[in-house]
Formats: sequence, C-alpha cells, structure tokens
Amino acid sequence: MKKIAVLGLHHDHVWSNVEELVRQPDVEVVAAADHHPELLERFREKFGGRSYADYNELLEIEKDLCAAYVFASNKLSEELALKALERGLHCLVEKPMAASLAGADAMLAAASERNLRLMINWPFAWWPQLQYAMHLASSGEIGQLWQVKYRAAHEGPKELGCSEYFCEWLYDKTLNGGGGAYMDYCCYGSVLAQSLLGTPTSVTAVKIHALKEDLDSDDNAMLILSYPNALATTEGSWTQIGKMTAYTTVLYGSTGTLLIEPRHGGKLFKATADDPDGSELPVPELSPHLVDSAAHFLHLIDHPEQPYHPLCDPQNGRDAQAILAAGLTAANEGRSVTLS
Repeated sequence: MKKIAVLGLHHDHVWSNVEELVRQPDVEVVAAADHHPELLERFREKFGGRSYADYNELLEIEKDLCAAYVFASNKLSEELALKALERGLHCLVEKPMAASLAGADAMLAAASERNLRLMINWPFAWWPQLQYAMHLASSGEIGQLWQVKYRAAHEGPKELGCSEYFCEWLYDKTLNGGGGAYMDYCCYGSVLAQSLLGTPTSVTAVKIHALKEDLDSDDNAMLILSYPNALATTEGSWTQIGKMTAYTTVLYGSTGTLLIEPRHGGKLFKATADDPDGSELPVPELSPHLVDSAAHFLHLIDHPEQPYHPLCDPQNGRDAQAILAAGLTAANEGRSVTLS
C-alpha cells in the first residue's frame, strides 16, 4: 500500500488529480496540509484522512509516506517539493514546476541525488490526441518539424470560475513567478516545444496589460522560441472571449501538418501536399500508465527504469522554466535572450 500526502490545496487542479489518485488500487491518501482551514475541511469531507495547518508538521508526523502530491502556489510548491524530496518522498508537482529557475534546479538536484521520482503534471499531457501527435512528430511522420504552435486562452481566472484561493496567488507576481497570463499559460507551449524541439537558441517575449484593470501584471503574452532550423510560438491570454482557437496545438513539418483539438474527445487532423485540407486521423487508445497523472506517477514509482512521458520529465520541466525565465527578461528589457 502506497501512502501519499497532499501538500497544498489552494491550486484548483488538486481536486481532480486526487480523485484520480484515490481510484487507483493499493493507494491511500492519508493526509493533507494547507494554510486555509476551509480547504482542509473540504479535503476531509471528500477524501477523509488527517489534516494539518502546518506543512512541516505533516512531514514530521507522517512517517510511512511513499510520496507527496504538491498543489500550492508556484513559489510555495518549489519549497514544499524540496522539503518532501529531502524527506525521501517521490513527488508529483503541478505545472509549471516552480516560480523560479533556481527553484526548479534545486528540485531537480534533490530528486537526482536521492534517486526519487519528480513528475511534473501538465493537464494537457493526458489528451490522447496530443500524445499521439507528439509520437507522430517525433517519429518523422510529418518530416522535419519546423514549428510548434500552442495557444492557451480564456476570459480570465475569475471569469472562468477559479476559486478565490487559486486566484489569490495566480494574480500575485511573487507567488505566480513573475507574470500573470504569461506564467500561467505560456508555460504549456514552452514545455511542448522543449519536448519536441529541445532547447531554443534564443527567446523573445511580449507581455501586455490589455483589459483587466484589477490586475497588476500581464493579461496577455506571447513567447517566440528560435532554433537553428525551427521556431515555436506559445501564447497565453486571460481576456479571450469564446473558446475558438483556445488550447489548440499545431505541429508543422516539412511533409505534413498536424492540428490537435483540445481536451478529451478532441480530434487530430493531418494535412499533406496530397491532402491539403486535412483529414481526421484515428487516435489509438492510451497505454494504461498514460491515461492520467495518477496512473503515470504510480507506474514511474513501481518501474524506476521506465522513462517519464516527455511532458512530465522534470528535465524538460526545468528547461521550460529556463525558457520562461529568459522570456521574462526578454519582455522586461525589450530584447532577445540567448539560451544556448
């Protein structure tokens, strides 16, 4: 029986991920810690287990833990993950891994030193059509990949219905990691490009405060990643009306183009010179260990020789953090920043 604790409940993604976890066999979610009493009460009602107002107290008292789920603000998550790793616990950390590159580096080093799993959870990693498109692109099915394009967008966290606990830190530059929509949403395209194309040679970014008067950071942003023979664009918006183009991924190759619709149930289309309008591709069922975050995390713990899905690999997560850090510098100083 794997005993797992949850560190942080003020990231709204925690509830669906813990629901997936408790459905797994031979797993017990034994405790949670957070500094909001209301969230601890909600946890007890949904999942049972013990609750702690102090994160350190949980780590000190709960002696039989195997792993930790970390769902706090970006800044606090890097601190909590580091403490859990130093305690010898495998960790699943919600994207984008950390608030800073220094934090991501410290987490990666702690996991490596102790031979522990450090999985970064990206919600879009579990879309079957995206997993298959990444496989096709990496296998050369569309020739030489020369552009990765991803756009994440909605009307804004509050407008979307995010909880007050989530918005409290999403709207805070320090807790978020230096940006609003930029850090929240440009991170997705960064890790996708890193997974498919590797580290860019340079990064350019633009952040704007377009519409939200109650926000002291950006509500729209764009990152451009330059490679010797490729490029990637990653967009984030907290002001888009409607769902058109939101969360859509496009992979451009020398012999074909893949368009990936978002969310579970989204379709995958491929265009070629002989089929310029594109046709839907059948998407195979996912392997059992790739259907959701819990299945993959437990598989990684049970099979230490098995690789991470590229999107969940902490090295790619760390390198995406480097892209985001370079982009912040680029946006703030109005210049391109060289990475390699």
